[in-house]
Amino acid sequence: MLPATGPAWTPAAAARLLFAADSPLRKEKKNEKEKSNSQRVTMQLRLISWFFITLNFMEYIGSQHASRVRRQGRMHPNVSQGCQGGCATCSDYNGCLSCKPRLFFVLERIGMKQIGVCLSSCPSGYYGTRYPDINKCAKCKADCDTCFTRNFCTKCKSGFYLYSGKCLEKCPDGLEANNHTMECTSIVHCEASEWSPWSPCTKKGKTCGFKRGNEVRVREIVQHPSARGNPCPATSESRKCIVQRKRCQKEGKGKKNREEKRKKSNKDESKETRQESKGRAARRQNREQRENNNKTQPKKRKAPNKEQNLAPIDTAH
Repeated sequence: MLPATGPAWTPAAAARLLFAADSPLRKEKKNEKEKSNSQRVTMQLRLISWFFITLNFMEYIGSQHASRVRRQGRMHPNVSQGCQGGCATCSDYNGCLSCKPRLFFVLERIGMKQIGVCLSSCPSGYYGTRYPDINKCAKCKADCDTCFTRNFCTKCKSGFYLYSGKCLEKCPDGLEANNHTMECTSIVHCEASEWSPWSPCTKKGKTCGFKRGNEVRVREIVQHPSARGNPCPATSESRKCIVQRKRCQKEGKGKKNREEKRKKSNKDESKETRQESKGRAARRQNREQRENNNKTQPKKRKAPNKEQNLAPIDTAH
């Protein structure tokens, strides 16, 4: 509608009035178009993202299936056949996967790879634990060479001493380090037996011909000490003694004694020579008897031969 009153009406003024009236409608249409465009873009982006997500998911499922197929290919088809070394189930890449009954499963490192092995007993540095499904070998502590459990060592590595299942660098107070067994042991002191009775009074190995001499008593070591134990005492004692002097029986000297000794020796020699002469005579008699027997035997054998020659000879035609 045109105003009834006001300034003079012109075509430019009418155009401005029409534009001012249409501008809110145009703005609304423009905003609606922009909203629709933005919604389309977001929908497209969502579709693209969902496409990539589904594509990645499918690739992941395919890789898992391929790895499972490869693992099944490595696994032996028959559990009870083909596995060696006590394995119940095995793999070409990982070795034993499970063991036969009463065997222990342990992982051995070869370079960057670990291989399963089945053993009858755990190696050094491991201890065995039994479970219903599998028996495993677990590592001992770093300072243990062999152990019963993880917290109870039975033998320590070099530089450590064993005490109550633990490996120590130094032994506690009251104990000493045994470098032979590498254990902490209690300190052992020396122990000696009781003294023996005093020996007879002697002097220069004799028991007569003196008044003052020495007598001795001894004892034995029952327990030798350890490295830090008390040393052993003396095992013998001697003291001076006084006895009533006794005369020693001396052997006779002089020509008479010498002659008697010679006579005795001559008698002994004569006895020996007599025995030898008797033995020689007996041997001679035996020889003569043997020679006589050998001479008489051939004559007796020749006699029957003569008789055989004299016997008549029968001739039969």
